[in-house]
Amino acid sequence: MFGPLEFILAGVLVGFCVGITGVGGGSLMTPILISLFRIEPHIAIGTDLLYAAISKFCGSLVHAKKLNIVWPIVIWLAVGSIPASFATSWVLEHYLSQSTHYKMVLTMVLGFMLTLTGISIIFRTSIEKFFMGLRSKKEVANVTHAANISETKRIYIVIMGIVLGIFVTLSSVGAGAFGIMALIIMFPNLPMIRIIGSDVVHAVLLTLVAGLSHMSAGNVDFSLLMWLLIGSIPAIIVGTLISSRLPEKIIRKVLGVTLFALGVNFMINPIKAKPVEKPAITQTQQTQVVDNTATK
Repeated sequence: MFGPLEFILAGVLVGFCVGITGVGGGSLMTPILISLFRIEPHIAIGTDLLYAAISKFCGSLVHAKKLNIVWPIVIWLAVGSIPASFATSWVLEHYLSQSTHYKMVLTMVLGFMLTLTGISIIFRTSIEKFFMGLRSKKEVANVTHAANISETKRIYIVIMGIVLGIFVTLSSVGAGAFGIMALIIMFPNLPMIRIIGSDVVHAVLLTLVAGLSHMSAGNVDFSLLMWLLIGSIPAIIVGTLISSRLPEKIIRKVLGVTLFALGVNFMINPIKAKPVEKPAITQTQQTQVVDNTATK
Protein backbone atom coordinates (compact mmCIF):
# COMPACT_ATOMS: atom_id res chain seq x y z
CA MET A 1 0.00 0.00 0.00
CA PHE A 2 1.44 3.35 -1.03
CA GLY A 3 1.30 6.42 1.21
CA PRO A 4 2.04 10.16 1.19
CA LEU A 5 5.84 9.70 1.11
CA GLU A 6 5.74 7.71 -2.12
CA PHE A 7 3.39 10.24 -3.75
CA ILE A 8 5.61 13.15 -2.69
CA LEU A 9 8.66 11.40 -4.14
CA ALA A 10 6.76 10.86 -7.41
CA GLY A 11 5.97 14.58 -7.44
CA VAL A 12 9.64 15.38 -6.84
CA LEU A 13 10.74 13.13 -9.72
CA VAL A 14 8.22 14.54 -12.19
CA GLY A 15 8.75 18.14 -11.07
CA PHE A 16 12.51 17.81 -11.39
CA CYS A 17 12.23 16.41 -14.93
CA VAL A 18 9.79 19.17 -15.90
CA GLY A 19 12.14 21.83 -14.51
CA ILE A 20 15.11 20.47 -16.45
CA THR A 21 13.53 19.53 -19.77
CA GLY A 22 10.23 21.44 -19.89
CA VAL A 23 8.38 18.22 -20.71
CA GLY A 24 4.80 18.41 -19.50
CA GLY A 25 4.01 16.77 -16.20
CA GLY A 26 1.05 14.89 -17.65
CA SER A 27 3.30 12.89 -19.95
CA LEU A 28 5.17 11.57 -16.93
CA MET A 29 2.72 11.66 -14.05
CA THR A 30 -0.21 9.71 -15.50
CA PRO A 31 1.82 6.62 -16.53
CA ILE A 32 3.58 6.65 -13.14
CA LEU A 33 0.26 6.74 -11.28
CA ILE A 34 -1.19 3.93 -13.39
CA SER A 35 1.85 1.66 -13.80
CA LEU A 36 3.64 2.12 -10.48
CA PHE A 37 0.90 3.04 -7.99
CA ARG A 38 -1.86 0.96 -9.67
CA ILE A 39 -4.33 3.84 -9.55
CA GLU A 40 -7.42 3.47 -11.73
CA PRO A 41 -6.90 5.14 -15.13
CA HIS A 42 -9.85 7.55 -14.83
CA ILE A 43 -8.70 8.68 -11.35
CA ALA A 44 -5.09 9.08 -12.51
CA ILE A 45 -6.13 11.11 -15.56
CA GLY A 46 -8.59 13.34 -13.69
CA THR A 47 -6.14 14.02 -10.85
CA ASP A 48 -3.27 14.67 -13.23
CA LEU A 49 -5.28 17.19 -15.25
CA LEU A 50 -5.78 19.40 -12.20
CA TYR A 51 -2.16 18.79 -11.18
CA ALA A 52 -1.03 20.02 -14.62
CA ALA A 53 -3.27 23.09 -14.49
CA ILE A 54 -1.91 24.15 -11.09
CA SER A 55 1.75 23.35 -11.81
CA LYS A 56 1.71 25.13 -15.20
CA PHE A 57 -0.05 28.23 -13.84
CA CYS A 58 3.12 29.73 -12.33
CA GLY A 59 4.97 29.22 -15.61
CA SER A 60 2.18 30.95 -17.51
CA LEU A 61 2.51 34.01 -15.24
CA VAL A 62 6.22 34.24 -16.03
CA HIS A 63 5.56 34.03 -19.77
CA ALA A 64 2.83 36.66 -19.50
CA LYS A 65 5.15 39.02 -17.62
CA LYS A 66 7.85 38.59 -20.30
CA LEU A 67 5.30 39.12 -23.12
CA ASN A 68 6.00 35.67 -24.57
CA ILE A 69 2.33 34.93 -25.32
CA VAL A 70 0.63 35.32 -28.70
CA TRP A 71 -2.91 35.75 -27.43
CA PRO A 72 -4.71 35.22 -30.76
CA ILE A 73 -3.16 31.74 -30.96
CA VAL A 74 -4.27 30.99 -27.40
CA ILE A 75 -7.80 32.27 -28.06
CA TRP A 76 -8.32 30.33 -31.30
CA LEU A 77 -6.90 27.18 -29.74
CA ALA A 78 -9.33 27.59 -26.84
CA VAL A 79 -12.24 28.15 -29.26
CA GLY A 80 -11.65 24.61 -30.48
CA SER A 81 -10.35 22.85 -27.37
CA ILE A 82 -12.71 24.02 -24.61
CA PRO A 83 -15.99 22.95 -26.31
CA ALA A 84 -14.29 19.72 -27.45
CA SER A 85 -13.21 19.04 -23.86
CA PHE A 86 -16.74 19.60 -22.52
CA ALA A 87 -18.21 17.34 -25.21
CA THR A 88 -15.66 14.60 -24.55
CA SER A 89 -16.28 14.78 -20.79
CA TRP A 90 -20.05 14.53 -21.36
CA VAL A 91 -19.63 11.43 -23.54
CA LEU A 92 -17.26 9.90 -20.97
CA GLU A 93 -19.64 10.47 -18.06
CA HIS A 94 -22.92 9.52 -19.73
CA TYR A 95 -21.87 6.70 -22.04
CA LEU A 96 -18.32 5.39 -21.81
CA SER A 97 -18.10 5.27 -17.99
CA GLN A 98 -20.88 2.66 -17.96
CA SER A 99 -19.07 0.45 -20.46
CA THR A 100 -16.84 -2.49 -19.60
CA HIS A 101 -14.37 -1.09 -22.16
CA TYR A 102 -13.98 2.21 -20.22
CA LYS A 103 -10.49 1.52 -18.82
CA MET A 104 -9.30 -0.08 -22.05
CA VAL A 105 -10.28 2.95 -24.15
CA LEU A 106 -8.61 5.38 -21.73
CA THR A 107 -5.36 3.43 -21.54
CA MET A 108 -5.19 2.89 -25.31
CA VAL A 109 -5.70 6.62 -25.97
CA LEU A 110 -3.10 7.33 -23.26
CA GLY A 111 -0.68 4.95 -24.98
CA PHE A 112 -1.26 6.59 -28.36
CA MET A 113 -0.60 10.08 -26.98
CA LEU A 114 2.47 8.92 -25.03
CA THR A 115 3.88 7.38 -28.21
CA LEU A 116 3.37 10.61 -30.18
CA THR A 117 4.82 12.66 -27.32
CA GLY A 118 7.85 10.39 -27.08
CA ILE A 119 8.50 10.72 -30.82
CA SER A 120 8.11 14.51 -30.69
CA ILE A 121 10.59 14.70 -27.79
CA ILE A 122 13.16 12.39 -29.39
CA PHE A 123 13.11 14.20 -32.75
CA ARG A 124 12.31 17.69 -31.48
CA THR A 125 15.71 19.12 -32.42
CA SER A 126 15.49 17.73 -35.95
CA ILE A 127 11.95 19.05 -36.36
CA GLU A 128 12.97 22.49 -35.10
CA LYS A 129 15.99 22.62 -37.45
CA PHE A 130 13.84 21.64 -40.42
CA PHE A 131 11.29 24.37 -39.82
CA MET A 132 13.98 26.88 -38.84
CA GLY A 133 15.25 26.44 -42.39
CA LEU A 134 11.90 27.69 -43.68
CA ARG A 135 12.28 31.00 -41.92
CA SER A 136 13.47 34.19 -43.54
CA LYS A 137 14.85 37.31 -41.92
CA LYS A 138 11.79 39.22 -43.03
CA GLU A 139 9.45 36.75 -41.38
CA VAL A 140 11.34 36.85 -38.10
CA ALA A 141 11.37 40.64 -38.16
CA ASN A 142 7.58 40.75 -38.61
CA VAL A 143 6.88 38.27 -35.84
CA THR A 144 5.62 41.06 -33.58
CA HIS A 145 2.57 41.22 -35.87
CA ALA A 146 1.57 37.62 -35.19
CA ALA A 147 -1.86 38.87 -34.16
CA ASN A 148 -2.65 39.21 -37.86
CA ILE A 149 -3.45 35.53 -38.35
CA SER A 150 -5.05 34.64 -41.67
CA GLU A 151 -8.50 33.09 -41.78
CA THR A 152 -7.08 29.82 -43.09
CA LYS A 153 -4.60 29.65 -40.21
CA ARG A 154 -7.44 30.33 -37.75
CA ILE A 155 -9.35 27.32 -39.08
CA TYR A 156 -6.24 25.14 -38.70
CA ILE A 157 -5.69 26.41 -35.15
CA VAL A 158 -9.30 25.69 -34.17
CA ILE A 159 -9.06 22.17 -35.64
CA MET A 160 -5.84 21.62 -33.73
CA GLY A 161 -7.59 22.86 -30.58
CA ILE A 162 -10.44 20.38 -31.11
CA VAL A 163 -7.97 17.51 -31.47
CA LEU A 164 -6.09 18.57 -28.34
CA GLY A 165 -9.33 19.06 -26.41
CA ILE A 166 -10.47 15.51 -27.16
CA PHE A 167 -7.19 13.70 -26.55
CA VAL A 168 -6.05 15.73 -23.52
CA THR A 169 -9.42 15.15 -21.82
CA LEU A 170 -9.17 11.42 -22.53
CA SER A 171 -5.51 10.99 -21.56
CA SER A 172 -4.21 14.16 -19.81
CA VAL A 173 -1.29 13.99 -22.29
CA GLY A 174 -0.53 16.16 -25.31
CA ALA A 175 -1.11 19.75 -24.19
CA GLY A 176 2.65 20.25 -23.80
CA ALA A 177 5.10 18.53 -26.12
CA PHE A 178 2.56 17.53 -28.79
CA GLY A 179 0.96 21.00 -28.79
CA ILE A 180 4.34 22.69 -29.16
CA MET A 181 5.29 20.51 -32.13
CA ALA A 182 2.02 21.35 -33.86
CA LEU A 183 2.57 25.08 -33.33
CA ILE A 184 6.14 24.84 -34.64
CA ILE A 185 4.82 23.27 -37.83
CA MET A 186 2.05 25.87 -38.20
CA PHE A 187 4.17 28.91 -37.26
CA PRO A 188 7.77 28.30 -38.38
CA ASN A 189 8.34 32.06 -38.36
CA LEU A 190 7.50 32.44 -34.67
CA PRO A 191 10.30 32.48 -32.04
CA MET A 192 10.40 29.33 -29.93
CA ILE A 193 9.89 31.20 -26.68
CA ARG A 194 6.59 32.64 -27.92
CA ILE A 195 5.42 29.22 -29.09
CA ILE A 196 6.19 27.77 -25.65
CA GLY A 197 4.54 30.70 -23.86
CA SER A 198 1.37 30.43 -25.94
CA ASP A 199 1.23 26.66 -25.51
CA VAL A 200 1.68 26.86 -21.72
CA VAL A 201 -1.16 29.36 -21.30
CA HIS A 202 -3.50 27.32 -23.48
CA ALA A 203 -2.48 24.15 -21.59
CA VAL A 204 -3.48 25.81 -18.30
CA LEU A 205 -6.93 26.66 -19.66
CA LEU A 206 -7.50 23.25 -21.25
CA THR A 207 -6.26 21.11 -18.35
CA LEU A 208 -8.25 23.22 -15.88
CA VAL A 209 -11.50 22.79 -17.82
CA ALA A 210 -10.87 19.08 -18.43
CA GLY A 211 -9.82 18.58 -14.80
CA LEU A 212 -12.94 20.28 -13.45
CA SER A 213 -15.08 18.13 -15.75
CA HIS A 214 -13.40 15.00 -14.39
CA MET A 215 -13.84 16.36 -10.87
CA SER A 216 -17.60 16.71 -11.39
CA ALA A 217 -17.63 13.05 -12.43
CA GLY A 218 -15.79 12.05 -9.25
CA ASN A 219 -12.51 11.23 -11.01
CA VAL A 220 -10.18 13.36 -8.84
CA ASP A 221 -8.36 12.18 -5.70
CA PHE A 222 -7.70 15.43 -3.79
CA SER A 223 -5.45 13.82 -1.20
CA LEU A 224 -3.25 12.40 -3.95
CA LEU A 225 -3.28 15.77 -5.74
CA MET A 226 -2.08 17.56 -2.60
CA TRP A 227 0.87 15.21 -2.03
CA LEU A 228 1.94 15.38 -5.68
CA LEU A 229 1.95 19.19 -5.62
CA ILE A 230 3.90 19.27 -2.34
CA GLY A 231 6.64 17.25 -3.99
CA SER A 232 6.62 18.72 -7.48
CA ILE A 233 6.42 22.50 -7.03
CA PRO A 234 9.75 22.86 -5.14
CA ALA A 235 11.34 20.31 -7.50
CA ILE A 236 10.25 22.30 -10.58
CA ILE A 237 11.93 25.40 -9.16
CA VAL A 238 15.16 23.51 -8.32
CA GLY A 239 15.20 21.76 -11.69
CA THR A 240 14.76 25.05 -13.52
CA LEU A 241 17.59 26.69 -11.56
CA ILE A 242 20.13 23.91 -12.22
CA SER A 243 18.97 22.96 -15.73
CA SER A 244 21.85 24.81 -17.38
CA ARG A 245 24.37 22.62 -15.51
CA LEU A 246 22.86 19.26 -16.53
CA PRO A 247 22.93 17.35 -19.86
CA GLU A 248 19.40 18.40 -20.83
CA LYS A 249 19.60 16.83 -24.30
CA ILE A 250 20.55 13.41 -22.93
CA ILE A 251 17.84 13.55 -20.27
CA ARG A 252 15.30 14.60 -22.91
CA LYS A 253 16.27 11.66 -25.14
CA VAL A 254 15.93 9.21 -22.24
CA LEU A 255 12.51 10.64 -21.37
CA GLY A 256 11.41 10.45 -24.98
CA VAL A 257 12.41 6.80 -25.33
CA THR A 258 10.80 5.98 -21.97
CA LEU A 259 7.49 7.64 -22.92
CA PHE A 260 7.53 5.94 -26.32
CA ALA A 261 8.05 2.52 -24.69
CA LEU A 262 5.31 3.17 -22.11
CA GLY A 263 2.95 4.30 -24.85
CA VAL A 264 3.51 1.18 -26.93
CA ASN A 265 3.03 -0.98 -23.82
CA PHE A 266 -0.28 0.70 -22.97
CA MET A 267 -1.55 0.21 -26.51
CA ILE A 268 -0.51 -3.46 -26.65
CA ASN A 269 -1.57 -4.28 -23.09
CA PRO A 270 -4.43 -1.91 -22.19
CA ILE A 271 -6.00 -2.15 -18.74
CA LYS A 272 -9.25 -4.02 -18.99
CA ALA A 273 -12.18 -4.03 -16.60
CA LYS A 274 -12.65 -7.26 -14.72
CA PRO A 275 -15.70 -9.20 -15.88
CA VAL A 276 -18.63 -9.07 -13.52
CA GLU A 277 -18.75 -12.37 -11.69
CA LYS A 278 -22.09 -14.07 -11.26
CA PRO A 279 -22.97 -14.60 -7.60
CA ALA A 280 -22.41 -18.18 -6.51
CA ILE A 281 -25.53 -20.20 -5.71
CA THR A 282 -25.44 -21.45 -2.15
CA GLN A 283 -26.54 -24.91 -1.05
CA THR A 284 -29.65 -23.41 0.58
CA GLN A 285 -30.62 -21.66 -2.66
CA GLN A 286 -30.12 -24.88 -4.61
CA THR A 287 -32.39 -26.72 -2.17
CA GLN A 288 -35.06 -24.02 -2.51
CA VAL A 289 -34.92 -24.28 -6.31
CA VAL A 290 -35.35 -28.06 -6.15
CA ASP A 291 -38.26 -27.75 -3.69
CA ASN A 292 -40.00 -25.15 -5.83
CA THR A 293 -39.59 -27.36 -8.89
CA ALA A 294 -41.00 -30.38 -7.05
CA THR A 295 -43.98 -28.35 -5.78
CA LYS A 296 -44.84 -27.26 -9.29
